Amino acid sequence: MPQPNKHNDRPVHLSRHRPVAIASMALAAALVLGACGKKGDAPMGAGAGPRVPEVGVVTVQPGDVGLVTELPGRLEASRIAEVRARAAGILQKRVFREGSDVKAGQQLFLIDSAPYRASLAQAEASVAQAEASVAQYRAQVERYRPLVAVNAISKQDYDNAVAAQKTAQANLAAAKASATTARINLSYATVTSPISGRIGRALVTEGALVGQGSATSLAVVQQIDPLYINFTQSASDALKLRAAVASGKYQQAGTGAAQVRVVLEDGSVYPQAGRLLFTDLTVDSTSGQVTLRAEIPNRDHSLLPGLYVRVRLEQAQVDNAILLPQQAVTRSGKADTVMVVGADNQVTPRVVKLGPAQGSNWVVLDGLKSGEQVMVDGFQKLPRGKPGEPITVKAVPWQASGVAKPAAAPSAAASAPSQSASTPAKP
Repeated sequence: MPQPNKHNDRPVHLSRHRPVAIASMALAAALVLGACGKKGDAPMGAGAGPRVPEVGVVTVQPGDVGLVTELPGRLEASRIAEVRARAAGILQKRVFREGSDVKAGQQLFLIDSAPYRASLAQAEASVAQAEASVAQYRAQVERYRPLVAVNAISKQDYDNAVAAQKTAQANLAAAKASATTARINLSYATVTSPISGRIGRALVTEGALVGQGSATSLAVVQQIDPLYINFTQSASDALKLRAAVASGKYQQAGTGAAQVRVVLEDGSVYPQAGRLLFTDLTVDSTSGQVTLRAEIPNRDHSLLPGLYVRVRLEQAQVDNAILLPQQAVTRSGKADTVMVVGADNQVTPRVVKLGPAQGSNWVVLDGLKSGEQVMVDGFQKLPRGKPGEPITVKAVPWQASGVAKPAAAPSAAASAPSQSASTPAKP
């Protein structure tokens, strides 16, 4: 039903005007799109070229790389002395503080010495009696000597006097030995430390009967500066390393004993370096391991015997070698390759020869030159093109934990590789 118009009171039919309005809107939209097409004739953003991916690289720096082997080990006191009671009696007093440092010869315990003083007095009295007998028979021999010369006494009497003098001298020697024994037994009543070191807790208390039938253990003294580190290495690995050194492939690490570093349980490296003492000549038949021992200083006594540690042992060096993060190397059954960024910022694969692993790094023996840039991360950013098609990238220094990592380091640095190198950088 038509509705009246408020202005002219004429009825208006809405159904007649709706198609005209829709057609007008469509025409306006077509004009706007046509104007945009004439202005650009290309999609938005098509004028900009493809984005160059940014990759992290390290610069190759050859140098002498120490071949470091990390092995489990256990600390041990360099000297251990069990303090035992060598004299039987009642323990009267403890004269040291438990857990303190003691010196060699320092008094530790006092045992009742009254019986030993009495024995010493008796032995000394026997010595005095024997000395008197010796003096008596010596004088008799001196009197008989001129008499026997003029036949004033028989030769038999003189010989008997000489024999009695020698018997008295023998008795004197025996008495002196008994006195020495009594004096030693008396000294055992005062128990002293046999070595310098740190003493543990007392194993007996005052009033205990010790040394009765067997030497009673009283305490333990340990010398913990320096400490020994006992660890094992695979016999096959040790033989391969020796063969490589003998053939000239590797160089012996240093002119003296090999240097060792101790890695504690929390991953920190002990600041003092140790030295390898010896390698055992016998291989354990059950495990195929050979035992090694190193010595490490412990002046501040921060290390304790019995502690399990990791030992970094540098036994050989490689000349003109390179350290690369393991994530930079692609390993396959055919070859080991890395991606090298050239001066034209194009990435090309390169076959390399790898040595042993050093922590989170590979030792590269051949295939790279000084100054070349090796790609470490950003592989996922490379476009997938046809094989052999050049790929252009933007090389930036590789960052791991906020620190740029070099491609090689001197042997001293290689002997303690950074723990953060095992963490790949964020793309």
